[in-house]
Amino acid sequence: MVDLFDETLTDRIYEAAVIPEKWPDVLGEMSRAVDGAGGLLFTANADHTGGITSADIKTTFEEFIRDGWAAMNIRPARLGAANYAGFVRDNDFFTDEELDNDPVYRDFYRKRGLGWATGTMLDTPSGDSIIFSFERAYAKGPVPVEVVQQFDKLRPHLARSALLSSRLGLERAMAMAEALQALGLPGAVLRGGGRVLAVNSALERLMPSLVQDRRERLYVSDEAADVLLADALRRRPVAGGPAMVNSIPVAATDEHPPMILHLLPIHGAAHDLFSRATSLLVITPVDRAVVPTAQVLQGLFDLTPAEARVARGISEAQTVEGLALSAGVSVETVRSQLKAVLSKTGLSRQQELIHLLAGTMLPASKTPPTP
Repeated sequence: MVDLFDETLTDRIYEAAVIPEKWPDVLGEMSRAVDGAGGLLFTANADHTGGITSADIKTTFEEFIRDGWAAMNIRPARLGAANYAGFVRDNDFFTDEELDNDPVYRDFYRKRGLGWATGTMLDTPSGDSIIFSFERAYAKGPVPVEVVQQFDKLRPHLARSALLSSRLGLERAMAMAEALQALGLPGAVLRGGGRVLAVNSALERLMPSLVQDRRERLYVSDEAADVLLADALRRRPVAGGPAMVNSIPVAATDEHPPMILHLLPIHGAAHDLFSRATSLLVITPVDRAVVPTAQVLQGLFDLTPAEARVARGISEAQTVEGLALSAGVSVETVRSQLKAVLSKTGLSRQQELIHLLAGTMLPASKTPPTP
């Protein structure tokens, strides 16, 4: 059998473990060696699916994730059920009838000229599944058995490299949290669904009075703020979509001043594929002594410049009518902007906004559910 792969490919596989940006080139080289249409390396769990691809299939994979095809994909389940320590092909565990009638094969793969692949699944100590898949054009027929045999020779190296990347990804997440600590900011790196991956000591000191590290996800002790956090975690951006930053107000208590929770997406970086980091949570206190400037308000709550001016004006006890007159706009426009401010800050009344921005006590929150 002719060896399909360059003898230095193994070295490049291990290099990609340390420098994840090299994975696309490695996947592309493996795919081209077997006359394939693209290589993919992705991780999957109950919360999230994401991956790295060779350049030739990147757009297709982003569409696959964005449009919900990944949720219907039965390949991972069949691979997992097979529990086979090697590469397998579609026609090894699907019948022809299943392939013809499955909506993902019929309506996604084949409509894009794909439909054959060889792949393998690796389980990690964290419970995630790591999958390598190499796609082949439907017109070329199933992946030849001799090609699969050569992929099997590389599988131990791919497995060790992926597991090493997973370990390094966790270390990067921890370093990210500690970088926030150096800036004096409590922070945590979250996995899919809001589960804690790494947390710095500044945030640990706010547990459990402000936040609680529960099994299913990070919770906020303030019930109203926790509802907003849960909603923000559900609205994760899809691959290729715009980044969504959420700023969530938390009422003051006897133990801490009013706080702002900022949830920032970790989006599209190869470094974060294996750590499963999806969000960065940063906490900043509201200074009791200073009403934030319009620029600060804009950054804290993701307001437009006009909304920020309205928020600051309200915090300074200006009226809606006065704000409209000074800005040269209608009262209805200012009311609409104020409504947007309340929505973005998670508040329901103008007086609550004044209390928040003045750093005084917000209305008492209900007692949160028992962990």
